[in-house]
Amino acid sequence: MHARGQTDRMQRSERQRSIIRAVESGRRTIDDLCTLTGASAITVRRDLAELAEVGALARVRGGAEPVAHRGSGFPFSLRAGEHGDDKAALAAAAAALVPDDASVLVDNGTTAVAVARALAGRRIRALALSLHAAAALGARPGAEVRVPGGTIVHDDLSFAGVGALQAVRETRFDVAILGACAASPESGLTVAGWDDAQVKREAIAASRRVVLVVTPDKLARTSAHRFATFADVDAVVTTDAVPADVLHAIRALRPEVVLVPSA
Repeated sequence: MHARGQTDRMQRSERQRSIIRAVESGRRTIDDLCTLTGASAITVRRDLAELAEVGALARVRGGAEPVAHRGSGFPFSLRAGEHGDDKAALAAAAAALVPDDASVLVDNGTTAVAVARALAGRRIRALALSLHAAAALGARPGAEVRVPGGTIVHDDLSFAGVGALQAVRETRFDVAILGACAASPESGLTVAGWDDAQVKREAIAASRRVVLVVTPDKLARTSAHRFATFADVDAVVTTDAVPADVLHAIRALRPEVVLVPSA
């Protein structure tokens, strides 16, 4: 029963990703999405209701259409299910770069949450930039965990704005664990949100060592707001599925590259 439940969740996640991608390019009807996914109209309507609730698309009569200025791409719940084995391997490699008793910044985002899980129980002092990361770090005794003040962002429960900026500025970190929506050698490290970019920029300035943790699919993308280049980070942790030309371009910009086997 448990295995079947996991399969059903994976099918739902893949189906909803397909729906989001289809709607991104324009309005789609229920019939269009049924044909695309092979799901029933009832199932598609339920998916549209869930995706509209988290702001991934807009419901219209008989279908769905894109949301203007939707911000980050997929909802957190869908992103959390992507590349699960790779993220766990990346997280273990990134956690190995953090010494005991270090002051550590842990970014928001699903990959950073995986690193937080890998750091749980370690003797560190951590500032978590999302409630998801804070909960993962605090799941086992050992780490001293703080969060910024201020408001949280719906869906990914990240901290943004003045409270997060102030908390980062007032701390000095031995290591910052950062993620990105996209990271290409040409365009730099980018995210969808302007506030998020400002916090990441401050984190780099406040840290002795910056570790970027990304899955290879993000190395061929770009997003709206640049917060750094590869020359601004000390280490990049990704999998060995990264294309050779991209890997060469990253290494030419100075950072150490840690490759883990792809799942």
